[in-house]
Formats: sequence, C-alpha cells, structure tokens
Amino acid sequence: MIRTASADDLRGMVALYRHLNPGDPDPGEARAEAAWVAMLGSPMMTVFVAEADGRLVSSCTLVIIPNLTRVARPYGLVENVVTHAEYRNRGLARSVLEAALDAAWAADCYKVMLATGSKNPETLRFYDRSGFERGGKTFFQARRG
Repeated sequence: MIRTASADDLRGMVALYRHLNPGDPDPGEARAEAAWVAMLGSPMMTVFVAEADGRLVSSCTLVIIPNLTRVARPYGLVENVVTHAEYRNRGLARSVLEAALDAAWAADCYKVMLATGSKNPETLRFYDRSGFERGGKTFFQARRG
C-alpha cells in the first residue's frame, strides 16, 4: 500500500532510515519527533511510504519549491529514497517514486530533481528506469562538518 506518511509513522520511519544510512547515530526521541512534526507540518513537503506486512518498508520525500522562473512554476526535489533490505527488488521504491512524481506533476512542477550518492550501477539504472535522467545538470553540494 502506498500512502502519505502520518504522525503515527515516526518510529517506523526512524527504523526504515537505518537502511538508508546505517552509520548514522540515533537522533534521540525528542529530536526525531521535532523533525517529524516539522516535516509533516510543512506545506512544501510530502513523505510517501509503502507499507507491507504491517510495517513501513519503502519511502521517499518530495519537496515542492515555489519559483519565479519558468513562468513561476515550482520544481520538485526528491530525497531519502529508501527500501528496507528485506523488501528490495519488489517495485516498492518505484511505487513511492511514482507517487512523488505524480504529486509533483499535479502541482505543475516543471522538473523534479533527485541526487544519489550511490555508485552502484543497479541503483543508477533503477533511477534511469524510474524517469530520471543523468547528465542534465552538474550537481554540487556543501556539507557542514
């Protein structure tokens, strides 16, 4: 089942994100709850989830950003695409990405961007098959240490 996340999904999301960044320390209950409330309360952000066997097993986050270029059409940013290791290769990530893209197009986004740190050829082909193209722009990032 694909749906948007709800307040009750916090614990499931924290557990699922361990499959995205296994080395990240636990944020702690108060910090995680504050971030979750802010995420769900933002009119610009939607978290899409896939549920199976009574738990969250795949997710992605879509941020729709207002814009003055491109005839004032917004653009989308997809982040934190993750599927529980035991549920990979079942089409779940593709389903949550499709839900995110459908929402972006419904909001009249002129483009949706996605970045991945993965160098795994399978992962890159997955994004190719999911409607994203490589090489359109050069991606840069700044990180605070």
